[in-house]
Amino acid sequence: MSETQPTAVDDEFIDFAGTNEFGEAPPKKIKHFWPSVKRLVGLLAPEKAKFSLVVLLVIGSVILTVIAPRILGDAMDVIFTGILGANLPAGVPIEEIIAAARTAGQTEFADMLAGANVIPGQGIDFGELGRLILIVIALYAGASFLMWWQGWLLNRLVMRVIYKLRQDIEDKINRLPLRYFDSRQRGDILSRVTNDVDNVQNALQQAFSQLVQSLLTVIGIGAMMFIVSWQLALIALIALPASAIIAAVVGVRAQKLFVAQWKTTGEVNGHIEETLTGRELVRVFDRDEDMAEIFDERNERLYEAAYKAQFLSGTIMPSMQFVSYLTYVLIAVAGALRVTSGNLTLGDVTAFIQYSREFSQPIGEMAGLANMVQSGVASAERTFELLDAEEEEPETDIADFPERANGHVEFDGVQFSYDPEHPLIEDLSLKASPGQTVAIVGPTGAGKTTLVNLVMRFYELQGGRILLDDVDITHLGRGELRSHIGMVLQDAFLFEGTIRENIRYGRLDATDDEVVAAAEATMVDRFVRQLPEGYDTVIEENASSLSAGERQLLTIARAFIANPSLLILDEATSSVDTRTEVLVQQAMQRLRVDRTSFVIAHRLSTIRDADLILMMEDGQIVEQGSHEDLLAAKGPYYDLYQSQFAGASEDVE
Repeated sequence: MSETQPTAVDDEFIDFAGTNEFGEAPPKKIKHFWPSVKRLVGLLAPEKAKFSLVVLLVIGSVILTVIAPRILGDAMDVIFTGILGANLPAGVPIEEIIAAARTAGQTEFADMLAGANVIPGQGIDFGELGRLILIVIALYAGASFLMWWQGWLLNRLVMRVIYKLRQDIEDKINRLPLRYFDSRQRGDILSRVTNDVDNVQNALQQAFSQLVQSLLTVIGIGAMMFIVSWQLALIALIALPASAIIAAVVGVRAQKLFVAQWKTTGEVNGHIEETLTGRELVRVFDRDEDMAEIFDERNERLYEAAYKAQFLSGTIMPSMQFVSYLTYVLIAVAGALRVTSGNLTLGDVTAFIQYSREFSQPIGEMAGLANMVQSGVASAERTFELLDAEEEEPETDIADFPERANGHVEFDGVQFSYDPEHPLIEDLSLKASPGQTVAIVGPTGAGKTTLVNLVMRFYELQGGRILLDDVDITHLGRGELRSHIGMVLQDAFLFEGTIRENIRYGRLDATDDEVVAAAEATMVDRFVRQLPEGYDTVIEENASSLSAGERQLLTIARAFIANPSLLILDEATSSVDTRTEVLVQQAMQRLRVDRTSFVIAHRLSTIRDADLILMMEDGQIVEQGSHEDLLAAKGPYYDLYQSQFAGASEDVE
């Protein structure tokens, strides 16, 4: 487009204020952490039946996992009591052996025998031992199968949820007004749609399952530890407040850096996208080093934020493990003392030690998952901001509007501004008759492109109305309105695909013969026939294999095949050479036949034959009339014409 649109970003998207140690504005915390978490979990609502099954499978797996150490402890008791019994005289009552040990001063040995189910003279019962081991193996195998099942089910569930989320984002983007994209970097929007959605997927796939399993494991193991020994259980619980303090202190700092990481990722993506799109311009002005410096600066900020976020979140797990190791030492010492005192069996202590290790492990896992959860929630909030962005105003359809409009356009007291503080168009009125060519000229920023954007309803009016065949365009659906309009822009954008597909983009149901006819009418056929693959020639990215004029002719053919009743040409010849301009002009003349046309042009030589020329300044029409009439008036149009053709041989006086 020929006009520069405002690029100020709305306040709700500004995440930085002040400066920090990176020399940049420090990130705010997630604005709505728990609402974002609730909404993130709410994405699973359509899959709540399978989600409930996942939870049940996790519960079943945890129950089997929690029971196994207790059975393994019984197996340890079979071994321990068997070894003790084999070393005691057979046939002697255990009570006499205990009494003899006390008499001999072996109090600790006596207490241990009293607390164990020892049969003098009987060794290890390998039959019972084998049965218990098989039970333990079966329990762990069952737990593993249930975890595999829930993992398979959860992955399918999450992928469906993310599939639906991507659909919602795509639908949302199609409902967003042009103002939204004008005020944001495309790279940042792409980052929200790709990187942030992928990060949400990882958080749901990995963090959710592990968090549920870890939480249930902590609850189940905690209950079993109190069943085995409430005294040792109290020692094990020392890890909880210490872990909570570590997670709270480190997690808050890491969360801020994760917000900065994903915001800076968007900035890096935006810069890369701009560099690639404008790579020719970068080379022309020899700005490779400057662009590289900007990238290095943003990449350095991304590195600092990502490194510190990952480092801080990475310290949570080692810190939790250190606490668990201290707890493990205390439990081992206290357990040994209770075994020697006969208050616990060796199997109970063995089971408790295993429980204590398995108790600290899920706590550490939950702390270690904090970085994934924080990063996922930060990405989710950025995605939700996109989904919650203000959409285009609701539209209504006129059922009896004709299939093809006549092309009568009227501006009635139109008012519009990009910024309420700086009005652009105020009380503008004009009429364009069917089949008439209306040229719009004026200095940059006069409102030329804005005028046609209002016709297309890319922006909504702040006052007045625009009529198409005496019908207010706000009463037409945007799709209905735009189906009557063809547009050829200064930037001749082509999609990746064949030449045939690019022309047919103007009307998808067009036949091959109609495509060729449109190409012949717009001077496209003459150069397409010279290509090895003809109309099946594949246009590469950015259509670099075609000249600027050939790309522009293709966009004219695309508009021609759409057969619009209203045509908008926005600086369509500004980027082509003089020779090619003749071909483009001929193609546009054929395109304008029997259509109301709005032509925006800086080259006044291209609009001499226009039926009506509008001279705009500061959003107002200061002059209007034919080329000859405006020159004769010697007003602003005359001055503009003189500035372009000063010294020309043509006499304009």
